Amino acid sequence: MARKVNLEKVRNIGIMAHIDAGKTTVTERILFYTGRSHKIGEVHEGKAQMDWMKQEQERGITITSAATTCYWDDHRINIIDTPGHVDFTVEVERSLRVLDGAVAVFCAVGGVEPQSEKVWHQSNKYEVPKLAFINKMDRVGADFFGVIQHIEKDLGANVIPLQVPIGAEENFLGIIDLMEMKAYIYDDESLGKNYHIEDIPADYLELAKKHHHIMVEKAVELDDSLMEKYLESEDKIAKEELIRAIRQGTIQNKVVPALCGSAFKNKGIQRLLDAINFYLPSPIDLPAVNGHDPDDIAQKIIRNPDDNEPFTALAFKVQSDPHMGKLVYFRVYSGSIKAGEFIHNATKERKERIGRILQMHANERESREDIFAGDIAAAIGLEHTVTGDTLCTEDNKIVLEAIEFPAPVIAVSVTPSSRDEQEKLAKGLHRLAEEDPTFTVHTDSETEETIISGMGELHLEVIVDRLKTEFKVDAQVGQPRVAYRETITTSTTENYKYAKQTGGRGQYGHVVIEILPAVPGEGFEFINAIKGGSIPREYIPPIEKGIIEAMRKGVYAGYSVVDVKVRLIDGSYHEVDSSEIAFKIAASSAFKRAFMRSMPVLLEPSMSVEITTPEQYVGDVVGNICSRRGKILGMEVKGPLQVVSTEVPLSEMFGYATTLRSLSSGRANYSMHFEKYVEVPYDISEKILEERKEYRTKVD
Repeated sequence: MARKVNLEKVRNIGIMAHIDAGKTTVTERILFYTGRSHKIGEVHEGKAQMDWMKQEQERGITITSAATTCYWDDHRINIIDTPGHVDFTVEVERSLRVLDGAVAVFCAVGGVEPQSEKVWHQSNKYEVPKLAFINKMDRVGADFFGVIQHIEKDLGANVIPLQVPIGAEENFLGIIDLMEMKAYIYDDESLGKNYHIEDIPADYLELAKKHHHIMVEKAVELDDSLMEKYLESEDKIAKEELIRAIRQGTIQNKVVPALCGSAFKNKGIQRLLDAINFYLPSPIDLPAVNGHDPDDIAQKIIRNPDDNEPFTALAFKVQSDPHMGKLVYFRVYSGSIKAGEFIHNATKERKERIGRILQMHANERESREDIFAGDIAAAIGLEHTVTGDTLCTEDNKIVLEAIEFPAPVIAVSVTPSSRDEQEKLAKGLHRLAEEDPTFTVHTDSETEETIISGMGELHLEVIVDRLKTEFKVDAQVGQPRVAYRETITTSTTENYKYAKQTGGRGQYGHVVIEILPAVPGEGFEFINAIKGGSIPREYIPPIEKGIIEAMRKGVYAGYSVVDVKVRLIDGSYHEVDSSEIAFKIAASSAFKRAFMRSMPVLLEPSMSVEITTPEQYVGDVVGNICSRRGKILGMEVKGPLQVVSTEVPLSEMFGYATTLRSLSSGRANYSMHFEKYVEVPYDISEKILEERKEYRTKVD
C-alpha cells in the first residue's frame, strides 16, 4: 500500500459559521477553483453541490455536514461543510472532533453572530486552529475592520489580518496581500477565475503599510529569534520567516489569521486556499491522539499519525444511503487499512468487516482500495458501528475519547396513518436515530404512542419530512411537547422491605437508601456504602438497575428524573428467598417513596435567545419576551441594529418566529439554543401536574 499524498500535505478542515454567512458558497467556490466541480452551484438556486439533501435545497440551509476532497497546489484538502443552524449543532460538534483546522466564515455586515460564537467556542473546546474569512465584502454595510474588532472583543481571539480589502460594497475590487505587499484585482467577466497582480494603489499605500507593520509585530511576538531580528531592523525579516511564525502561532491557537473576499462574486477564494495550505496544520503538526485500553480505563495509550502504527480510527457520522444502506464516516488517526479487511470495534467489542472504502464528494463517491493515517472516508459494511465508536485492530485495541452530545429538549408524537405503515415507520426512525445522536425515539408506555425528540422545531420538522420523502411513511404528527425533568430539593432516607410468599420459594429484598439532590447538570450518581456484607455483592447491580428504571419513568409527573445521588447504606437478605428481581423491585419502590418525600420539583429547558432587531421595534420585542416569562440579560448596539440577549423557557417559544415577524415587519431575526434546566414556577408546575393527571385518566 502506498499513499498518494505525503501526510504533511494533507489538510482536514471544516467550514463553520452562523447561518447565512456564506459557508456553503465558500465551499462551492473552493470546489470550482480546485477543479473538483466544473460548474458553480448556487445555494439560492437550490443547486449547491454540498447541500444535496432535498430539505437543504428547499430551505437554502445546510442540515447535514457534507464531506469532500479536493487538491490545491499538491496538497489534499478534506473539507467538511457544517450547518450554521443551532438545531443541527450535533453536526458541527462531531465534525470538529475529527478535524485538524477550521475556516470560520463571518459576514462582513453581520460580523460575530450568535451561532458563529457558539461554533467558535465548540472549536476552542477541541483546540482546533482557525483561519477567519470575512465574506460578503460586496454587501451594503460591509466593514472588514469592524468585524476584526468584534472577533477580538466577542471571541477573545488574537487576530492577524493578512489582507486588507480594496473598496467595499459595490466598489469591492479585490484585496491587498500584506505578505506580498501586492494588490490582487479580480476580473468580474471570468467569475473571478482570472485576476491580475499589480502595485498597491496610491490611495491604499498608507493603509497597507500600517497593517503590514501590525502583521509583522504580531508575528515576531510568536518567535524569539524573529523578535531579535525585528529589533535590529524590520526589513531583515523574510516573508518565509513570517509565514513560518504565523503558521506555528495558528497551530498553537495563539493567533487567528484573517482574510477577506466575496465568495458569491468569486473574489479572494484562491488566496484562502493558499492560506489553508500555509497556516492550517497537517495531521503531523498536531499532538498524538490519546485513548485507553478497553479492559483498563487507567491504562493510557497514544497513537501517532503514522502509517506504520496500528490502525486507529473514530467513526464520527452515520448516514443512511438509499442505494448503499449504512455509510459510516470515519477519521483515521494512525495506521492503514484495505477494503475487505476485518477490524475491531473497541467500543462495542464486536468484529466488523470493511466492505468498501469510499472517498466522499457530497453525495457522490469514488471507491478506494486503501486508506491511511490522516484520511477521512466512509465505509460500507460496518453493521454495529455508530457515531463515537473506535475502530482498531484486534491485536492492538484502543478506545478513543467519545463525542458528547446534548440531550434533546423537544418532542412530538408520530402516528402512522395505517397498520401497514407501522413497520415502515419503525424502520425509518431506527435508521434516522442511528444517524443522529441528538434524535431519540421511544414509546410512551401509557399511550403506546411513538414519541420522537430533538433539538428544536426545525430539527423535528426535517426528520418528519425525511420520513415522508426517503422512507415513504405517511404519518400524523402531534403538537410539540417540552421534555420536562423531575428532581428533588431535600434529602430523605427510606427503609423498604419487599417480601412475598407464594408457596414454595418466596421473594425477599431489603434496602435502606438515602437520596440527595446533586449539583444541577451532574446527572445520577449511585454510591454503594454497604459495610459488612449486609447485602451480597451480586445484588448491588440489580439495585442500581431498579433505581435507574424508576428514574426513567419518573415518579412525580412521569418525566425522567435528573441530578440525584443515591446512597445504598444498609439492607438485608434471605439465604433462600433473595433474588436479583426482589432487590430490583425493593430498590425501585424505595426510590419512589423517598423521591416523593424529598420535595420534588419539575424542571424545564431554558433557552438562550438572541434577537437582532432594528431599534424602533426593541420596545415591542422586549415586552413580548417578558410576557413569555423571559429574562432580559443585556442589550448591545451593532450598527443600526440592537441585539437583545435573553433567557426564555422553551415552552413559551413555540411559534415565536411568526410573532417576531409580525412585531418587526419581518426585519428582526433570532437564534436560540438550549442553555440549562431550571425549576418551573409553582403555579405553572401545578397546571402541568393537573394536565398530566387528566392525560393519564384519559389513557386509563
